[in-house]
Amino acid sequence: MRELVADDPLIAGLTDCMLRARAALWQEYLRLHRVVVAMVARDETCTRFMRIPGVGPISALAFKTAVDDPRRFRRSRTVGAYLGLTSRRWQSGASIDIQGRISKAGDKDVRRVLYEAANLMLTRFKGWSALKVWGLKIAARRGHKRACVAVARKLAIIMHAMWRDSSEFRFKADAAAKKHHRRKAQMLAAAIA
Repeated sequence: MRELVADDPLIAGLTDCMLRARAALWQEYLRLHRVVVAMVARDETCTRFMRIPGVGPISALAFKTAVDDPRRFRRSRTVGAYLGLTSRRWQSGASIDIQGRISKAGDKDVRRVLYEAANLMLTRFKGWSALKVWGLKIAARRGHKRACVAVARKLAIIMHAMWRDSSEFRFKADAAAKKHHRRKAQMLAAAIA
């Protein structure tokens, strides 16, 4: 850049000031990033969150600060609605029930980092997990963006449950959970028929 503006001393002076300011800002950003990573490394809950593929120190810390206390939510499923990751609905009271885009209620920064974590899980993570398989099935049917929103909502639910139960992320569903869900699906199918 300095070579391009070397002919004009006024523009060269302005460019040099801006480049020095950019370098100082970059150094401060790196220092702040190291502080955040060190803070997250000392927090047991955040380190558990970071064992989920796609979840890094910023998304773990953002989720923890947004939820603040896991006992605020009786069920983990309500965290997705709190963060604005559920469908907006229009209901007339009679027969009209339309589901629209996400409600976007709640903290948009947390919603953004959860979306980015979901995108990383679906695109960059080379391994497999039950959550990734579920998200890829949604992506094949409904598109990548909707799959990212669905996986972000599921990530919020999983992270809240992990925090509440002090449990670890499970890459595969265990046999008992599969049996329970299979039995629940059979009961639902019998009730519909």
